[in-house]
Amino acid sequence: MREIADGTGSAIEIKRREAGAILAAIPPSALVVALDLGGRVPDSEKFAAQMTGWRETAKPICFVIGGAEGLDASVIARADHTMSLGALTWPHMLVRVMLAEQVFRAQSIASGHPYHRAGRP
Repeated sequence: MREIADGTGSAIEIKRREAGAILAAIPPSALVVALDLGGRVPDSEKFAAQMTGWRETAKPICFVIGGAEGLDASVIARADHTMSLGALTWPHMLVRVMLAEQVFRAQSIASGHPYHRAGRP
């Protein structure tokens, strides 16, 4: 996990500077999943299936969480996938916990652990 300090200045300038730091931190061979409002909103079972497919690529998986201004278009362009945790705005520190829980849940589902929400509408 790498954290980039909050920037100052205009929203466009903050996003541009953050994008440079984010892109520099991503290994060239990584599979990048950007968390973005415009991304798909999978349920836990679909996310588990996606994670399984992503792991099968044998590439390191990098989830990118933007700062308060969101992600610059250059980061979205580098992403192999975009994903959203919903239309609500969440602090990026909370998104880390939510994402970690979903990754754990995805691994549990993929390993055959009974999923307590299976079969619900």
